Amino acid sequence: MRLIRVKDYEELSAVAARIIAAQVTLKPDCVLGLATGSSPEGTYKQLIAAYERGELDFSQVRTVNLDEYVGLEPTHDQSYAYFMRDRLFDHINIDLKNTNIPDGMNPDPAAECARYDALIHSLGGIDLQLLGIGPNGHIGFNEPGEAFSLGTQQIELTASTREANKRFFASLDDVPTHARTTGTREIMQARRVLLVASGANKAQAVKGLLSGPVTPHMPCSILQYHPDCIVVADEAALSAV
Repeated sequence: MRLIRVKDYEELSAVAARIIAAQVTLKPDCVLGLATGSSPEGTYKQLIAAYERGELDFSQVRTVNLDEYVGLEPTHDQSYAYFMRDRLFDHINIDLKNTNIPDGMNPDPAAECARYDALIHSLGGIDLQLLGIGPNGHIGFNEPGEAFSLGTQQIELTASTREANKRFFASLDDVPTHARTTGTREIMQARRVLLVASGANKAQAVKGLLSGPVTPHMPCSILQYHPDCIVVADEAALSAV
């Protein structure tokens, strides 16, 4: 695991964007695993700026997003499908047919999860997986539990995760209770993992990520076993290390 220590969120976003830009440049038809939430927003802004400067071409890139809320239409302004269009896809030259997000509206959870795993496999796997990290150590929506997750699954969001995400909704009652998320197995099978962490509220999770022990009660800790994992973290996120 390689740690890149940065001063603040702005520097974190710039460093992460450069790593992703290098992947796109070296392999124009790469498969990017993408994340949502506040952690990658700055990175996406940097990638948009690089595209607008003529430095990046996303026309052949394929993407698979980590997760989606259950019960939100893709047009809902808090769905992750909407987030990705609003924060990135609508501002670069990516073909929307090459972008993939779990379907939170499919009434058959098992069928949807199996479809998404098959899709990732059909693309040849993920070249670079971008991750944020939850205060409880979740990656994607793989919450703390008794075992590391395998394939894509529907999970019940923990109270702490729903509390962390309520700032995006009118009230806690409006935060979905379930999500569909790419499994830990698929994250670990990505050829490279890029995890970004910012803020003091992530400090304990980052400590668990970097120093273990490896346990499903701290899902991010499994990344200690990944052969090519880069962690970009700011001073606040590293304050407990």
